Amino acid sequence: MENMKNPNLYLTMRKTTGKSEKFRDDVKRKYLPIIGTMLILIPSLFLVFGGIKGVKKVHLSQDVLRYQPSIEKYAQEYGVSDYVEYLLAIMQVESGGKGNDIMQCSESLGLSPNSLGAEESMQQACKYFSELINTAESIGCDMESVIQAYNYGLGYLFYVAENGHVHTFELAEEFAKIYSEGNKAAYPNPVAEQQNGGWRYQYGNMFYVELVNQYLESRSNWR
Repeated sequence: MENMKNPNLYLTMRKTTGKSEKFRDDVKRKYLPIIGTMLILIPSLFLVFGGIKGVKKVHLSQDVLRYQPSIEKYAQEYGVSDYVEYLLAIMQVESGGKGNDIMQCSESLGLSPNSLGAEESMQQACKYFSELINTAESIGCDMESVIQAYNYGLGYLFYVAENGHVHTFELAEEFAKIYSEGNKAAYPNPVAEQQNGGWRYQYGNMFYVELVNQYLESRSNWR
């Protein structure tokens, strides 16, 4: 806009209008098809690679998807049918749908790890998840707090409630630091390597939300 204040430049622009129009027509003819293709590809690339910290979105395995009917059944039983997607993503992270205690929730019943069979594991997972959802709603925590609490335990929800009501990676890290007494372990997972070079505190998994989120196609708007 500053150049338009120069009258000589304005006259020159008027004289070259015909050439400019021809140039614009040439540009449109050559480059509009390319631009159109890019407009189609860019949203697709965003969906493939995700927009959060550059972590690639990945699909649930067939080993997990074969349990979807059972997860839907128990989710309905415990009033968490809206969260089937989250429960399947959790299964993917916990076991990949392989083994017996596929939701890794024996310990939520005070049992030794891997004490439950697949059906018992899914039923207990849906029951436990419903307890987390109800508690989070009652104290005003967000959905990601629920996901992390599945790994850390119910106490994490109260910790988040005392620290802003919204899960952050920093809160998860600090919680693990407290309960591990600062003890660290190598963790050569791509998510961890990107975040901090590949380590975690030796209490639960402070990257749990990030791990689960890789498998979610959509997110709940519930806060």
